Amino acid sequence: MDLKSYFENTHGTGVIATADSEGKVNTAIYSRPHVFDDGTVAFLMRKKLTHNNLQSNPYASFLFHESGPGYSGLRLHLKKIKEETDSPLIAKMTRGNLTPEEDKAKGPKYLVHFKVEKILPLIGSGEVAVEIY
Repeated sequence: MDLKSYFENTHGTGVIATADSEGKVNTAIYSRPHVFDDGTVAFLMRKKLTHNNLQSNPYASFLFHESGPGYSGLRLHLKKIKEETDSPLIAKMTRGNLTPEEDKAKGPKYLVHFKVEKILPLIGSGEVAVEIY
């Protein structure tokens, strides 16, 4: 299984954890990441605490709990590599639950890209056999 098809075909709940430069941790519910052919992942973000933390500390962790019974899923250890605004990719990747007016009222969006440094199962410490490229 590759990471791109995993997130395209698996439903569940995601939580991203970040910390600021002083180590104060924040967690937030996030949708599945967008996975690129080079193995990097990206999330659309608003200018909130998660995004602010990534300005001073590039590391994050994303926990994904698959829908259904039991405890299946993945944990991704991430390092921010870049972010972009006003990108045509942002409009293309918006999964849209809002009208264009509601979306604009919430403020600018950022497409934040990460290198996947490690993939772990939801429970346990063994590496997961997932291709990231």
